[in-house]
Amino acid sequence: MSIPPQTTTGATLDVDRSDPAYRDWLKEAVRKVQADANRSADTHLLRFPLPERWGIDLYLKDESTHPTGSLKHRLARSLFLYGLCNGWIRPGRPVIEASSGSTAVSEAYFAKLIGVPFIAVMPRTTSAEKCRLIEFHGGRCHFVDDPRKMYEESARLAAETGGHYMDQFTYAERATDWRGNNNIAESIFRQLRLERFPEPAWIVATAGTGGTSATLARYVHYMQYDTRICVADPDNSCFFEGWTTGDPDVTCDCGSRIEGIGRPRVEPSFVPGAIDRMMKVPDAASVAAVRALEGAIGRKAGGSTGTGLWSALKIVAEMVAEGRTGSVVTLLCDPGDRYLDKYYSDAWLAAQGLDIAPYTAALGSFLATGVWPD
Repeated sequence: MSIPPQTTTGATLDVDRSDPAYRDWLKEAVRKVQADANRSADTHLLRFPLPERWGIDLYLKDESTHPTGSLKHRLARSLFLYGLCNGWIRPGRPVIEASSGSTAVSEAYFAKLIGVPFIAVMPRTTSAEKCRLIEFHGGRCHFVDDPRKMYEESARLAAETGGHYMDQFTYAERATDWRGNNNIAESIFRQLRLERFPEPAWIVATAGTGGTSATLARYVHYMQYDTRICVADPDNSCFFEGWTTGDPDVTCDCGSRIEGIGRPRVEPSFVPGAIDRMMKVPDAASVAAVRALEGAIGRKAGGSTGTGLWSALKIVAEMVAEGRTGSVVTLLCDPGDRYLDKYYSDAWLAAQGLDIAPYTAALGSFLATGVWPD
């Protein structure tokens, strides 16, 4: 494109790309997304029963009660507002996302809300229930055999269709207002205000994009709390190795069995310097923990909840051993009915070679005695 030369009088170059019809559409789309938040009540903070004599309270932030049933509803709302306000999401053009399921369910919901097509690029092993929910909200499932190929396939589809690749793994930590604005961290502390230990010793998160742990950590630093942030990582995931070695380029050869968390690379939204601690949790321990949760509170939850709960209970055990009182918070990320054919299926466990019996016994022993088995 040639630019006309300026004259000696200093002519002003002026290109006006404003589009009144698009701006009207944009205002209405943003209004609809914000109205969804305005209609939604806060999620519950549930207590996990522990012996009173321990002097420790364990809570689960129940994100399964969002309209789309998971923690990812918050993220999807933030990503849509971010994409809309940046001018990336346009009327009639598809939104494409790389996802292991729950983010795609929530993004399909918001895409339908504002009237744009949605395509979810997912591993072929994604649970059938998540696929059903994506399609229920009007989205389309596009499968890849290798989870490591989700990123490039999403970018290819966006280029091919003229759509927008949302890229949660890059933008999750940027799209969320970590200073407050009713983010998950602010919500937790507000709900703890009248509890006997309103400032938790630890908050335990799990990492899919890394955006939630970044939001939690940044918020506690910004508010000058003493709360520490622990991130629990499952098998076949690179966050733990990347954090412990300081190498952001580590990769894994296969995908995580715990849907929604664990990645074959260290994602750009993961902020390692903000968090205090990480644990590597065996997948069998995650499943044992999520089944123990059902026995404790009568609720089924997804495998990522089990990963965080295992780590939270380990921290509780340390506090008991040291004679410390206080509170610990972890997340109930999504409902277990999405995984009846996986984490609640003994046949699936056998096919995966997972033996949860030792971990189930360890949890039972700890809850009965207060001593974490060696």
